[in-house]
Amino acid sequence: MRLNQNTMLLGKKVVLVPYTSEHVPRYHEWMKSEELQRLTASEPLTLEQEYAMQRSWREDADKCTFIVLDAEKWQAQPGATEESCMVGDVNLFLTDLEDPTLGEIEVMIAAWDRRVGVGASLLAPLSSLRGVATLGLTKFEAKIGQGNEPSIRMFQKLHFEQVAVSSVFQEVTLRLTVSESEHQWLLEQTSHVEEKPYRDGSAEPC
Repeated sequence: MRLNQNTMLLGKKVVLVPYTSEHVPRYHEWMKSEELQRLTASEPLTLEQEYAMQRSWREDADKCTFIVLDAEKWQAQPGATEESCMVGDVNLFLTDLEDPTLGEIEVMIAAWDRRVGVGASLLAPLSSLRGVATLGLTKFEAKIGQGNEPSIRMFQKLHFEQVAVSSVFQEVTLRLTVSESEHQWLLEQTSHVEEKPYRDGSAEPC
């Protein structure tokens, strides 16, 4: 999405940067993992297809994608490349044409201890800063495989509630409706997050 191509979100545990061609090689290596393919319901792509996907996601008006960097590693190593600090990605899809206030959130953590409590660090900035403030969204959904208990628990800790189960696709749908109180809670969770300008390859640790 062009809306976020010049935006970086700097938090305590993670840094969210736009998905650029610099990130594709490592992302491609991640997605060779059969476990990640299973957890994300993804099919393996060639490197050329991955580059084409990155370009598509950057141009599409209905996808907002950020690459997740380990903030501690990124800030502690001057000159470290973003690729060396990558740990996952987080996506916001605007695909419900009948309800423009609904966004679907996906999170993938590929190169970090998934037990680390980074849920609020990942989702709250995207929900509050990008989703509510910029895109006018008031509802967020996450569709997760029934066997992916860590992700289900992560979303539930962020006040998402289960609204549907699909035995055909073997997934559960969780939803967060952003009421006034939920919006205030999201703002509290993101009070430490800084939104900074970003250009390909030019973002530098503080």
